[in-house]
Amino acid sequence: MARMSAFQRLVTKYQRDVDFLIIYIEEAHPSDGWVTTDSPYIIPQHRSLEDRVSAARVLQQGAPGCALVLDTMANSSSSAYGAYFERLYVIQSGTIMYQGGRGPDGYQVSELRTWLERYDEQLHGARPRRV
Repeated sequence: MARMSAFQRLVTKYQRDVDFLIIYIEEAHPSDGWVTTDSPYIIPQHRSLEDRVSAARVLQQGAPGCALVLDTMANSSSSAYGAYFERLYVIQSGTIMYQGGRGPDGYQVSELRTWLERYDEQLHGARPRRV
């Protein structure tokens, strides 16, 4: 939950210049599989696209204003981007500009924040600071 809050703050701050997209992939800790005690949700393993849609609706509530799409049941996006089970990317004009580490340990919203701050500075120039 804290990760989503930090991510949501970035969406709010940079949404005028950046399009954010969440690709919802297979559930990392399904309630009928490898369960963790700190999960705020009870989401079983997706057995159909309809299951994935239902689970994605729960995620969308935590990320309002952020576009959300679903991976295929064959998990082709997860495989192509090495998400397993969460990962941050910046793609600009078809080129990967930033690739975060694999989650959960490599998922660092602070790294993405730093990249976005630099990008914002390039777009809008250095802002004058009061002394």
